[in-house]
Amino acid sequence: MADLRLEELSAATIVAVNNLSLKPGQEQFLAPVSYGIAATVVNPTTTWQRVVLEGDDVVGFVSGNFDPDALQDHFRSVLWRINVDADDQGKGIGRFAVDGLLAEARTRGSSRLTVIYEPGDGGPEAFFRRVGFTPVGETEFGETIAEISL
Repeated sequence: MADLRLEELSAATIVAVNNLSLKPGQEQFLAPVSYGIAATVVNPTTTWQRVVLEGDDVVGFVSGNFDPDALQDHFRSVLWRINVDADDQGKGIGRFAVDGLLAEARTRGSSRLTVIYEPGDGGPEAFFRRVGFTPVGETEFGETIAEISL
């Protein structure tokens, strides 16, 4: 893993983010139902979107939301999406992105960071557990809610 850094998502990087590849089967875990529903009411001023760069190459993307007024507690400080290019998975890039989001959550005074994911073979649960998330409940759609206490 070379020199990694986070940069705000921009017009210069969005095409590369949209072209990040996935491993076979991962596409089914991209956006849990709860995120799709919540996204219709998300305040764009509370979102935090960053690309992960290795040198000049976009190798990942992380998106969070920080809304202390969110109706559901698990959406107040949440990892919204994380994607690491298929060829770069397993190199610490995802952990680097989560660490950046955790630092932002601490800066904003959050006491925890949550993530929601669909359980299943080939899904993201093993990754989220490795980086410190612990399951704490389920959404009304049967998705797992996990958190890291800050």
